[in-house]
Amino acid sequence: MILWRTAAHEAEIYTIVVHPEQRQMGVGRALVEAALEQARRDGALAIFLEVSVENTAALALYAAAGFAQVGLRRGYYTHGHETPIDAVIMRRDLNS
Repeated sequence: MILWRTAAHEAEIYTIVVHPEQRQMGVGRALVEAALEQARRDGALAIFLEVSVENTAALALYAAAGFAQVGLRRGYYTHGHETPIDAVIMRRDLNS
């Protein structure tokens, strides 16, 4: 499952969930690619997302999909964490 939206000329990915038995099989990548394609059709010029600095699998997925880090939100994730976790802000241009 992927949850994302397009508003004006920007899109944002909110979350991606892949069943544990389906991980490392290209499902996450296919979901991201589908969102990128639909965002382009909807007129978005860029797509953004936030991801925990500790989520190395997601960071690798997004980097492979052409996203680059454009910012950092310090202490963004607090719920369920003893110590707040930073969030990486990533962006990918869609006009190329």
